[in-house]
Amino acid sequence: MTDNHGGNHQGSEPSRRRKRFPGISSRAYEHPADRSALVALRKLSGFDTVFKTLSGLLPERSLRLLYLSDSVRVSDAQFSHLNDMLRDACYILDLEKVPPMYVTQDPVPNAMCVGLDEPVIVLTTGLVELLDEEEMRAVVGHEVGHALSGHAVYRTVLLFLTNVALKVAWIPLGNVAVMALVTALREWFRKSELSADRAGLLVGQDLQASMRGLMKIAGGNHLHEMNVDAFLAQADEYEKAGDLRDSVLKILNVLPRSHPFTTVRAAELKKWSESRDHQRLMDGHYPKRAEDKDASVTDSFRESAGHYAQTVKDSKDPLVKLVGDIAGGAGDLAGDLGGRLRTVFGGGAPKRQPEQDTDKGTGKDSGE
Repeated sequence: MTDNHGGNHQGSEPSRRRKRFPGISSRAYEHPADRSALVALRKLSGFDTVFKTLSGLLPERSLRLLYLSDSVRVSDAQFSHLNDMLRDACYILDLEKVPPMYVTQDPVPNAMCVGLDEPVIVLTTGLVELLDEEEMRAVVGHEVGHALSGHAVYRTVLLFLTNVALKVAWIPLGNVAVMALVTALREWFRKSELSADRAGLLVGQDLQASMRGLMKIAGGNHLHEMNVDAFLAQADEYEKAGDLRDSVLKILNVLPRSHPFTTVRAAELKKWSESRDHQRLMDGHYPKRAEDKDASVTDSFRESAGHYAQTVKDSKDPLVKLVGDIAGGAGDLAGDLGGRLRTVFGGGAPKRQPEQDTDKGTGKDSGE
C-alpha cells in the first residue's frame, strides 16, 4: 500500500468486497439543491482564483499547523484501522489523492472536512470511541464525499464568515450583511450534509451501519436501548407534528445549525437508498467526472426546483402544506382570471377541446 498523505490509492483494496465506482462524479450522489449550487459555482469564471486569493485571509495554514502539532495524524503507524478505511473510501469513490486525516482530542462526537488548497479530514476522539468499524467506515466515506464534491472550500469560508460575524456583531448593518450570507451558506451546507451521507452509504454499502451511526450520534452508545424503526418514526412525527407555531419553531431551531437534525438525516438517507437513482448508481450507471465541465446549470436548477416542488407536495409539515395550498390556490386563481380576461377581451369564451382529446400527445391524463 502507498502512503496516504498526498499519495496514490492504487492497490488499496477494500477489506471486504464492495462495488467500486471508477471515475464517478460527485453529481451522482449530491442532493439536488447542493448539486445545482455547485454546478453554478464551478461555471463561474474566476471563481477558483477568488477563493485562492481569499486563502491569505482564511486561517487555513493556522489550522494545518494546529492539527499537525496538537492532533494525531492517521497513518500506517497511527490509527492504522482508520488509515485503511480512508484508503478504502478513496478507492471506492476513485479519489486519487488521499487527503490527510487527523484525530483530535474532543469528547464531542464530530467530524469535518476543511481546506482551500487541499482538504483535511478531522475526527474527534468522541466519535472514534463511539462508533464500531462499519459505522466509522460510513463516516469516513461521508468525509471523503465532502472532499470529492469540493465542499471543504465552502465549509472553510463558512467557518471564516461565522467568525467574522462574531467580531462585527457590534456593527448593526455590517452584522446583518454577514449573517445573511452565513444563513444562506448554512442552508446550502445542510443540504451538502445529505449529499455526504449518501457518499458514506456508497462507501460502506451497509444501510444499517449508517442508521446505527446516526442513532449513536443522537443518543450515545446505547444501541441495545434503541431501534432503527422507532428512530425513523421520530422523523415522521417531527415533520407532521403540531400546528403553524411548531412549524415556525422548527425553522428557528434549524437556522443556526450547520447539519440537519439526525432523525431527518436518517429518514432522507433511507428514502434515497430505496430510490431508482440509488439503484441505477449501484448498477454502474452514473455521471462521470470527465463530463462535469459539460453539466448544464439550467438543468441542475430545474432538477432542484422540481425536487423542492415535490418536497412541498409530499410534506406533512403544517406550514409547508399551507404554503403549497396557497401557491396552488394562486395558480388556480391566475388560471381562472386568465380565462375571464380572454372572455372579455377576446370576444367570447375560449374554445374548449373535446374531453376525450385532453390527454392526446401529452403523455398525461386529464386529472393532472
